[in-house]
Amino acid sequence: MLSPMAELLTTAPAEVRVRTLHGTPELQRAAGLLREVWATQPGDDPPIALDMLCALAHSGCYVAGAYLDDELAGVAAGFLAADRSLHSHIAGVAPGARGRGVGRALKEHQRAWAGERGLASVSWTFDPLVRRNAFFNLARLGARVSAYLPDFYGPMSDGLNDGGPSDRLLVTWPVAAPPPEEPSDQPPHRTIVDESGAVREPEGAGLLRCATPPDIEGLRSSDPAAARRWRAALHDGLGGALGHGYHVTGFTRSGWYLLARGGAR
Repeated sequence: MLSPMAELLTTAPAEVRVRTLHGTPELQRAAGLLREVWATQPGDDPPIALDMLCALAHSGCYVAGAYLDDELAGVAAGFLAADRSLHSHIAGVAPGARGRGVGRALKEHQRAWAGERGLASVSWTFDPLVRRNAFFNLARLGARVSAYLPDFYGPMSDGLNDGGPSDRLLVTWPVAAPPPEEPSDQPPHRTIVDESGAVREPEGAGLLRCATPPDIEGLRSSDPAAARRWRAALHDGLGGALGHGYHVTGFTRSGWYLLARGGAR
């Protein structure tokens, strides 16, 4: 009979194998894969320094790799937070391995690792503009938004980020989280950021929705000014709503954050 933690791991595809990483050669490969994921160029900041990965692994923190056909396909690293949760600082999947369940396998492994150590949850941050990450974190996994963090890391120039404000959403994923329900973005949700990136006043509505751009990473290259406008729109719309007592209730396939105030659902 499988333990509860082992049962969590069985939701990942069978061909993905996840294990903790140890030793300089493995950690060098992990750091290299993350540089590939972030498409870093000479002079860019690395997503995480090799010496930090070595220190995390040596001190018993979380550093793990996901393998497909014995090839490293994904990496995640984190540490124990003050609230006795595992804080996942970084996670990345090789471009050629996307869509094969590697990201889900890493997250399930993190949750199992946390549960085996008596931790109640896993937390991490993500860019609220990246639609696929929002859908994965909130709709697929069922993580809960805890806070909007303006310019959390300061300017970042690392291949994926554009050097502008690094706003992030902080999410918490309870070890015993139930499967999420897929939400609907239909009325009566009032729009606070529309599909053009325009910000509107909530006007006291109990239910809100906030759009995201279909491909913010492509937009940063093709139209940097539009990407900056989207950053400001979510800062004012989504961040403003969370700061005024709303909470995120879900994220839809079509790219909308859904929010409620008080007991509204």
